[in-house]
Amino acid sequence: MDKKILLISGIIVIAICLTIRLFYLQIVDSRYKINAENNALSYQTKYPARGEIKDRNGNTLVGNKTTYDIMITPIDVKEFDTIDFCNTFHLDYQTIVKKLENYRQNRRKIGYQSFTFIKQVSAKDYNLFAEKAYKFPGFYAISRTARIYPYEAGASLYGYINEADSAYLAKHPEYKRGDYVGITGLERSYEDVLCGKKGYNIMVRDVHNRVRQSFRNGELDVEAVPGKDLIASIDGPLQQYGEKLMSNKVGSIVAIEPSTGEILCIVSAPGLSVEDLSNIRQEYSKIAADPYKPMFNRAVMSAYPPGSVFKAVNALIAQQNGVITPQTKFSCARGFFYSGGKMGCHGHRTPLDLKESIMMSCNAYYANVFRGMMRDPAHQPIANAFEHWKEQVMKFGFGVKLGSDFPAELQGTLPSIKTYDRIHGQGRWNAFNILSLAIGQGEVGATPLQIANLAAIIANRGYYIIPHLIKSPPDSARMAKYTQKHWVDVEAQHFEPVIQGMYLAVNAPQGAGGTARRAFINDIAVCGKTGTAQNPHGKDHSVFMCFAPKDDPKIAVCVYLENSGAGGTWAAPVASLIVEKYLKGEVSRKDVEQAVIHQNLKVFVPVKTRRR
Repeated sequence: MDKKILLISGIIVIAICLTIRLFYLQIVDSRYKINAENNALSYQTKYPARGEIKDRNGNTLVGNKTTYDIMITPIDVKEFDTIDFCNTFHLDYQTIVKKLENYRQNRRKIGYQSFTFIKQVSAKDYNLFAEKAYKFPGFYAISRTARIYPYEAGASLYGYINEADSAYLAKHPEYKRGDYVGITGLERSYEDVLCGKKGYNIMVRDVHNRVRQSFRNGELDVEAVPGKDLIASIDGPLQQYGEKLMSNKVGSIVAIEPSTGEILCIVSAPGLSVEDLSNIRQEYSKIAADPYKPMFNRAVMSAYPPGSVFKAVNALIAQQNGVITPQTKFSCARGFFYSGGKMGCHGHRTPLDLKESIMMSCNAYYANVFRGMMRDPAHQPIANAFEHWKEQVMKFGFGVKLGSDFPAELQGTLPSIKTYDRIHGQGRWNAFNILSLAIGQGEVGATPLQIANLAAIIANRGYYIIPHLIKSPPDSARMAKYTQKHWVDVEAQHFEPVIQGMYLAVNAPQGAGGTARRAFINDIAVCGKTGTAQNPHGKDHSVFMCFAPKDDPKIAVCVYLENSGAGGTWAAPVASLIVEKYLKGEVSRKDVEQAVIHQNLKVFVPVKTRRR
């Protein structure tokens, strides 16, 4: 008897639960009813406005304009005037006929789906379509946004958006075919912030499958949520000015605020124009075929020999290791001679101390410095000394990715013990085999971003914050790494003779031996270091890094000009103009400015990328 009562009680409890659940599904929660009615409903996507990108002063760098996509629901298409349709949108008749035939052949597979038929129709063409849309059953328009660029600059930096391809959709199921995503630059790095969230309208179909009216007067429609704006670290006028200076040149400019790591401008030349970016779908083939590779961002993707700017790194490490002091002097007889070889140098007075070696960029001085580090008794045999040196160099951000918010940042190159074992044989190489590392040549390669970061380290007297492109954080977790100080483990006092040498390179009296006199600005204390990077494919590359003002640094700059000769000839004046423009708002040295703008240094050398 007890078992019978227990069984009946159990059945009653289950029945009550099922009744309550059924009541909830049918009366309280209408989502299941809507799903059941899906064949009678049409969901029309509402696309959000993409977030804008503004510069550090609030100027709009990347904005939006309204465009329209013409959608097609093939099952709703009836006979219509195809020629009139083509004339409305300036389309090729045969292309449209083929697309419609493809839809007809796949009608069972397509079902009630809708597709984008024409992308980014202008407001003028949309208005013409809207007047006679009744003549084209199965077609309708949805509002989209396209990018506009108020500043005539920064195209390579911002990147572009395009329709998500199959590979992207496979990795990001939250996106659907027809959605636009960031492909390069900031658009890609901050896609999740800029994209917003789609909404939809629910429409009711009649018995003939024609969309008639809004479902439940729109009470279940979902509004699109606009993307969030980004405040970039970029200074819009400075970016524009930098691109003007780099006309008819091949190379890059990177400017950083040392105290924050914020990138003030970053130019890669030749680069994309904003017109190219606005019409990327139509212009892509032409851009991709350009031998100068305008989509290749030299500032973060080219690993160049840093040349003599690298002497500053060796000077700092050698002091920290006790190999030299600021008073250490070495002689130079137009170069450094050793058994079986010579490292040449230009003519200057001799001997030199540390600050003078920076001012005059003496190769012989740094050959002696590097040999001293490789022979340091505390780190022997030489493989140990080399590995210790390499570890210290990497702390300056060389041979590793800095971790910036550029999706295609290159790590540059640093040799390893295995490199030289392979070249010279295990245990058969010495300081003279690798002496080119003393002056930033040989197997070391650095991006202009890394060299600008070196200038920031020296300006900060020993640390850097990872260079980045966003000033106001889209979320605190993402931005945390862009506030941390990365110390290079060189004591602050060791920076002073290097800084003094960089100051003298620019500000020493005419004829005193400073290699960067063309970077001199009358009322700004610029500290700079020239570099002339040997180039086996042509004329030497011109390199210059600097920061200013000397005792209260606000900007650190690297200029790298391919095939342009000595660093003091063209890279130095370009960098000084960037400094003056940023600190003063305008340039007073019009003669220097005009000389730079009108100088054509555009010699073609094919772009060769290195492995990351």
